[in-house]
Amino acid sequence: MQKTVTYFEKTGPENTEKCLEIAGRAIDESGYKHIVVATTSGSAGVLFAEGLKDKDVNLVAVTHSSGFKEPNSLELTQEARERIQSAGATIYTGTMITHSLETALAKKFSGVYPTLLIAQTLRRFGEGVKVCCEIVMMAADAGLVPEDDEVMAVAGTGRGADTVTVIRSVTSKRFLDLKVLEILAKPRG
Repeated sequence: MQKTVTYFEKTGPENTEKCLEIAGRAIDESGYKHIVVATTSGSAGVLFAEGLKDKDVNLVAVTHSSGFKEPNSLELTQEARERIQSAGATIYTGTMITHSLETALAKKFSGVYPTLLIAQTLRRFGEGVKVCCEIVMMAADAGLVPEDDEVMAVAGTGRGADTVTVIRSVTSKRFLDLKVLEILAKPRG
């Protein structure tokens, strides 16, 4: 099997349109039925939901958890929420796998904890790869994608999308069974 990998010179939202193109082509060529997209304010979620609405895919837009930046707040705008849902996609907001109780303990007690080590290890492949793994597990935990299926995941570094992967999905409880099958795009930097 031969696949093409796209490497971006820089991280960031300027790669989002190209990631949509890569994802659309992969859906056409490989028949993926599930795609999970990380979205903060909703712009990437809107772009992918509207851009892929004519494809036969289950698209799940995964947001930051409530209170991620400030207490009692969501970063996803109401306009983006409406546009994502009107394009037929599902929105999931829940506890982020690597921003759990251990993050609070590490801040308070300056310790090193397994979840933080896992997050840092995944970041060696890029922030987007870490987020792709995380959002696939979050969507599987919520029952929004089936376990043990090939799921396309799209994420980025900060804002926008700069990483496209194919991951064999598992719930977070079975993290050690998670497999990154393909990296279709990622930044080099």
